[in-house]
Amino acid sequence: MSKKITIAIDGYSSTGKSTVAKQLAKKLGYIYVDTGAMYRAVTLYAMRKIMVTDNKVDEEAILRHLAFISVKFIYDEDLGYGIIHLNNENVEKEIRLMEVSNNVSKVAAIPEVRKMLVKQQHEIGKDGGVVMDGRDIGTVVFPDAELKLFMTASAEKRAERRYAELKEKGEDVNYEDVLKNVEERDHLDSTRETSPLVKADDAIIIDNSNLSKEEQFDKILSLVKEKTEA
Repeated sequence: MSKKITIAIDGYSSTGKSTVAKQLAKKLGYIYVDTGAMYRAVTLYAMRKIMVTDNKVDEEAILRHLAFISVKFIYDEDLGYGIIHLNNENVEKEIRLMEVSNNVSKVAAIPEVRKMLVKQQHEIGKDGGVVMDGRDIGTVVFPDAELKLFMTASAEKRAERRYAELKEKGEDVNYEDVLKNVEERDHLDSTRETSPLVKADDAIIIDNSNLSKEEQFDKILSLVKEKTEA
């Protein structure tokens, strides 16, 4: 019987981390945790409370409200993975809106927010058998993960994918704005003081600029098998 491991998937925005993480979790029977959704949920809360306006973040107000923010995943049998809930409300669709994307990196940069959510992430994945994706999983949350992946692709390719995804959902966006958002998030995620986006020394780079979803999944699944069947 294959041993259960912790799989940490980090990388830039819109590289398909969540998609492949869900596929892996379903294939392996593992717990799937989308840490980006957790930060998006906190961002949504802050936006609803007018703590984020015109790209400005009222950090002190957010800190005062942390005790009132409950973020958790509730398993959906039809989907086969947990759906993010904010204070017992399913916010899976709302957190994916462009407005949330424009503000999440700023909220995620707040040290106390990261500390709160990293503690939850540790608790969820402490027993292994988990696929977790985000920005600092292999470097901060689970530095001892048996398999670490770092996903990347050109900013243009990622913007194309994100643009198509948003248009499919009916959002009124243009490609230039999406590309600008991708590049700004790259900069903010990579330069923030707390847990910046960096590749762990022992992470395997997956550049999917020219890979199909099937090719990428097969490549990663072979890496998982190397670790679990060794």
